[in-house]
Amino acid sequence: QATTSKWRSRMSVKRLINCYILQGSRFEKDDLWMKDGSIINPRDQFFQTQRKADEVIDCQGGFIVPGFIDIQINGAFGIDFTSCSLEALAKGVLKVRHGVLAHGVTAICPTLITSAPENYKLRLSKIPRCRGGKDGAAILGLHLEGPFIDAKKKGAHPEQYIRHYDNGMDDVEACYGDLSNVAYITLAPEHPNSLAVVRGIKAKGIRVAIGHTQANIKDAQAAMEEGATCVTHLFNAMTAFHHRDPGVVGLLPYASEDRFTMYYGLIVDGYHTHDASVRLAYAMHPKGAILVTDAAEAMGLDPGEHRLGDMVVVLDDKHRLTVKGTDTLAGSAATMEACVQSFAKSTDLVSAARAASTHPAEMLGIDDHKGHLKPGYDADLVILDPKDNHVKATYIAGECVFSLDNQA
Repeated sequence: QATTSKWRSRMSVKRLINCYILQGSRFEKDDLWMKDGSIINPRDQFFQTQRKADEVIDCQGGFIVPGFIDIQINGAFGIDFTSCSLEALAKGVLKVRHGVLAHGVTAICPTLITSAPENYKLRLSKIPRCRGGKDGAAILGLHLEGPFIDAKKKGAHPEQYIRHYDNGMDDVEACYGDLSNVAYITLAPEHPNSLAVVRGIKAKGIRVAIGHTQANIKDAQAAMEEGATCVTHLFNAMTAFHHRDPGVVGLLPYASEDRFTMYYGLIVDGYHTHDASVRLAYAMHPKGAILVTDAAEAMGLDPGEHRLGDMVVVLDDKHRLTVKGTDTLAGSAATMEACVQSFAKSTDLVSAARAASTHPAEMLGIDDHKGHLKPGYDADLVILDPKDNHVKATYIAGECVFSLDNQA
């Protein structure tokens, strides 16, 4: 009976009214129709079946945007993907998947930071891709951030586990083991054999990002031209911009000229990246901006001590997260909802919504069915309050998986 009810829910025709839908570069006042997990064209629906909507939902003037996709999340709600016990991992992943629904996130790339090879081999097989639904956001594949990074730009990563690929892809495969559940890998492109490794990873259908790096602009550009397509948390854990060698940041104007494909993550939590830097990057290359939370287990928890991999981190009263005993930032405690709201203040809501949905879908190569509100696309969407851009409801495959109205 439960299965039949779920099937009927997916097959029913739903119509969202009194809303403004993100279409391309603007919001348009229109109705949005959903059926069988996808967005549909209402004209086709009417003329082919003469069928009206089974359910009409009044959005009360809300903005409808594609579901948010967080491609860099280390954990949340007391769960750290890299260090929690293997026995707690499955339930922990489910807890995070479910918790982020309230913040408009419909899909994630769980992130494992630098750790020992045996840790990767134990965990990679236990966090498979999965569809989203009432249980939680979809998993689009893992993000492996390390261990092939630069020690001087390690940030909150444990230095004792940082490695190099002296033997190219042989070392990569020996470190990680089976890569079938991996969506993308972050590496430092200045080290020997980097270009061969970029090619090797790409050949496996896995995206490559550069980050935690001292790369000069020559090495960074070479990696992009070889097939890397993303920069992990731009401005953070990389060489600062210099007028004679602008480093990774200097790739922005070249990417805007389409010399190569490049997306870049931005942590807009009020700590990692100054508003002026956010605006500068977006002004130079708006098509590449991707909002990421880089959230740690402290997201959703009270101030105090928490974990990020093997590190003890401290969340202060202002929600700033640092490695204990230092001033080094250690991921964030920000939600994607908060990042969207903050980025919208620096740019506008259209730009923020696209950076949280369309651009990450493009980066992952899934923009043929996610990241847009078009007929035939997955009905993954968020309804935002027009007054303050807070999440009012989240839908995955046409089903309401979170509603603020239903919260106690």
